[in-house]
Amino acid sequence: MKTSMLKFQQNRGGGLVVIKNQRDIEMMRRAGQVAHDVLGKMRQAAVAGVTTGELDEVARIEMDKVGARGMSKNYPTYKPGEGFPGHTCISVNEVVVHGIPGSRKLKDGDIVTLDLALLLDSYCSDTATTVAIGPISPRVQKLLDVTQKTLDLAIAQIRPGRRWSDIARLMQHYVEQNGFSVVREFVGHGIGRDMHEEPKVPNFVTAEQLRTDFTLRRGMTLAVEPMVVMGRRDVELYPDGWTVYTVDHMPAAHFEHTIAVTETGADILTDGQPAPVALESVHAAVASSIAAS
Repeated sequence: MKTSMLKFQQNRGGGLVVIKNQRDIEMMRRAGQVAHDVLGKMRQAAVAGVTTGELDEVARIEMDKVGARGMSKNYPTYKPGEGFPGHTCISVNEVVVHGIPGSRKLKDGDIVTLDLALLLDSYCSDTATTVAIGPISPRVQKLLDVTQKTLDLAIAQIRPGRRWSDIARLMQHYVEQNGFSVVREFVGHGIGRDMHEEPKVPNFVTAEQLRTDFTLRRGMTLAVEPMVVMGRRDVELYPDGWTVYTVDHMPAAHFEHTIAVTETGADILTDGQPAPVALESVHAAVASSIAAS
């Protein structure tokens, strides 16, 4: 398989941002299609009585079928027996991110975030959703709806030449005007051949964030992932060294897509949709190249 040509742009924070060509993006779309399908299987299996470990096993089996690898397992060293123990991150109720799959059984009234990053044919995708288990309160449903709409709002604002801080400010304002809080300890990120690339992609604006602000360019690929909590934004870490939860034990929601910046806006790579019509010929050429390699 030929190695793609990559261009680099330095952001204000000094990091190198990898600008992807169309072949890179179509390879990421293939990974994103798998992530979308695996997440769908997990979502179907997320019912009362199922353990978070069983949901993780669903993901492992589905990834194995197509030769994909979960990028959470053994992160960050990827050495057996080290790092994060799950193939996915599964976070229930007050857990914001990095919940470790295990023996916890889901019950009616829970909300659970299914967070999946995977590698397929040397390209990564990253996606997440928060789902309800049985009936939930109107206030918790609003938390899920606002978090999803915050992601939708960000994607709708993406276009070349736009500064990310402008979008992050809109995201933060939308969350806060609805009575919720944006978590500030964790942000989105660039993504490509590596799960975590430059730039950092926050969902809020601070003086520190403005120092590393960046301008969107065609060919950037970003994991955009608002994390929103019902109460205070303060979070703590469990003794396991991974699980992040809200200090006031109020529920949290998290939605995420991997997107590519195009000439006119955003191309979502993890929504299970085919390439835009204008890219169909490129997509076919990429598929032919993959088959021949």
